[in-house]
Amino acid sequence: MWMGIFMALMLCLATAVSYAEISKLYPGTGSSYYYAEQALLSKDKAFKYARIAKFVVGWGSHLYYWVYPGVMVGVTGIFVGYVVGFLYPNFMSGSHPGPVFMALVAIVFSFAVAWIAQKGANASTAVNLAINVVQISALVLFSILALGYRVNHPSGTAALQYDSTTLATYSYEFATQPDGTILRDANNIPKPQIDAAGKPVPFHVHYPEMDPTGKLFLTHPNARSVVSVHNFNWMMIQATVAILILVGFESVTSLGSEARNAKRDIPIAVIASLLIQGLVCYLIEYFAANYFLNSGYTMQSAVGSAAPIGDMMIIVGDALLGQGRGKYFMLAEAVTVFLALIGTTLACMNTGARVTYAMGRDEEAPEHFGMLHARNLTPHRAVWTLATITAAIGVLAIVLCFGDAAAPTDATVQALPHGIFSSVGYLSHAQMAALPNSLLMATLTSNFGTFILYALSCLLCIVAFYRRPDFNVVKHLLIPLFGLVANLGCMAFYLIGPAMGYGTSKEPLGALLIAVVWGLYGAFYFWRSSKAKGKSMLVTSKMKA
Repeated sequence: MWMGIFMALMLCLATAVSYAEISKLYPGTGSSYYYAEQALLSKDKAFKYARIAKFVVGWGSHLYYWVYPGVMVGVTGIFVGYVVGFLYPNFMSGSHPGPVFMALVAIVFSFAVAWIAQKGANASTAVNLAINVVQISALVLFSILALGYRVNHPSGTAALQYDSTTLATYSYEFATQPDGTILRDANNIPKPQIDAAGKPVPFHVHYPEMDPTGKLFLTHPNARSVVSVHNFNWMMIQATVAILILVGFESVTSLGSEARNAKRDIPIAVIASLLIQGLVCYLIEYFAANYFLNSGYTMQSAVGSAAPIGDMMIIVGDALLGQGRGKYFMLAEAVTVFLALIGTTLACMNTGARVTYAMGRDEEAPEHFGMLHARNLTPHRAVWTLATITAAIGVLAIVLCFGDAAAPTDATVQALPHGIFSSVGYLSHAQMAALPNSLLMATLTSNFGTFILYALSCLLCIVAFYRRPDFNVVKHLLIPLFGLVANLGCMAFYLIGPAMGYGTSKEPLGALLIAVVWGLYGAFYFWRSSKAKGKSMLVTSKMKA
């Protein structure tokens, strides 16, 4: 997973350089949508395609900007469900929160973030600044503790074993049935293995790479394993998912018209935000989390959890503060995670609303999207429309978030607390396993839109600087060309991965189908709108697209 994130970071860095360079030429509202128009209008022969280019970029970017916030509010619903289940296990399961409860959280969260967004750039900047300081500090702290846990617990030493049912750690080996099912007492607490002296067998940690069958990955035996490429195809598939945690650096370009010194500040902000977010935070944090994996909490434990990082926080907290106290550390870190979700959703919602506003202002989308709030000067109609779409996508992402490979067993479903907020929405294991994972499909749909937008942005950088006196072969050709090829390569793996039997097929092919339908509808909308308004699809003058 670490190399997948590294690959995604390199892709994003090439894209960020493209954004930074092109923003120096065309500071203004609309991000890549605006850049597409200006880049084509600057050319003597290609200017006539400026309207088509900006519509393709704008329409394609909505697959990212309209779906990504929905994914984030869906994740927020799952996260809040995990925390509530941890605090009130008799009301809800933390490992499998209730779909109805998560959906309600997603709806409320969507409109709450939209309220901040419609307040304007100053409010959004203040909120994001405070959030980023807290978030980065929390990630660094967790990384240090996770690394410390691994270093201080060599193979064969006494350690803690995590139980996903009680969301707690235990210092003894669990007693199990022949099929591996953990034996539990009346309070659902795992029973210990008993030695010849009648005492619990202490748990000793180990770092096996694979399970006894040799099919399932469990832990990394050493640090080198974490950063190694174990399989190139898996790395590419991981990159198509990992891009989700790195996007957002380009959002600042949509605020070009609201910045005091856009030509100076926007390029710096684009590069700095990605480096801080990707290099300082996620590469370090994901290395620590992967290196932490052990026989007491394996990769398979993480796969079956609604919040694996939360589980790890409980373990390291118990090791540091004493058993039973790790939950306080997890809850403190949970606050920072919630703040991070606000900041991420807010950044994308701000950008998406402004791209929609720019298209509405140019009459490439319904004209009411091109209106600004009289006092806040924000595209309030685009913001509230996006909030509604975000809430709907968030609910759809949650409905089957435990579908496909994440389907819980029938015994797990039966053990859930019964109630409309805790168990309604869960089907049988066979039914859920046969259905696609809705959260993964929404994520891959958003990511496909991201790859489209980033690939086009890299291409626009090459076009914009072509034959200009300030053209630089590294910054304006080689780096954008790498970004273009890398983005197209990740898009190709939506077909290559399933065709070669890597990972699941329902979600990437479903996401690809959604993207195709969105593109076809966009082409139809562009043709119909042009015909209704009597506008030529090709530009006849370099003055305006």
